[in-house]
Amino acid sequence: MEDSKKLKGKDLINIGIFTAIYFVVTLVFAMLGFIPVFMPLMAVFDPLFGGIVFMLFLTKVKKPGMILIMSILMGILMWLTGMSFYALVVGIVTGLIAELIYKSGDYKSSKKAVFTHAVFCLWIWSNYLPLFLQPEKYWSTRQQFGEEYINTLTKIMQIWMCPVLFLVCFLFGILGGLLGLKLLKKHFAKAGIV
Repeated sequence: MEDSKKLKGKDLINIGIFTAIYFVVTLVFAMLGFIPVFMPLMAVFDPLFGGIVFMLFLTKVKKPGMILIMSILMGILMWLTGMSFYALVVGIVTGLIAELIYKSGDYKSSKKAVFTHAVFCLWIWSNYLPLFLQPEKYWSTRQQFGEEYINTLTKIMQIWMCPVLFLVCFLFGILGGLLGLKLLKKHFAKAGIV
């Protein structure tokens, strides 16, 4: 691999900074989940507003591995903050696919940048998987939320919601990418992304 394609300290710092900012955005919208009817809105707001942060990050991405590392870090952070390992597993897959999409545009295509964000943020959807795949185990560790909360969220999170939330997350990932692209037009021009 060419030396110019290897990740350097500055690249790792950018990954760290943007991962931290994206994580804070995620936490803000995760707080909505304390009200059960708002839990599904994380699949709307996180991709939408996280898109601004992620699109700015993409103006710094010129080497392979940066998107994948950020995706893995987000999965690890979700796991460490009490979500399941699904965010890490899905994050590895979606991070790799997002990496390949952005690389296929030679890190200069704004259209591929938007699609990259839509795929990248599907790790957000994976946070819902324990509710669908292992509800008993999930709720056994969250009894402190109370019976009313658990019953309400169980009624909302029926199995048919799983593909709906996947689609919503992807679509709002596109909208978030477009929003980021519009708000950061000058940064994209400066980075040579068209």
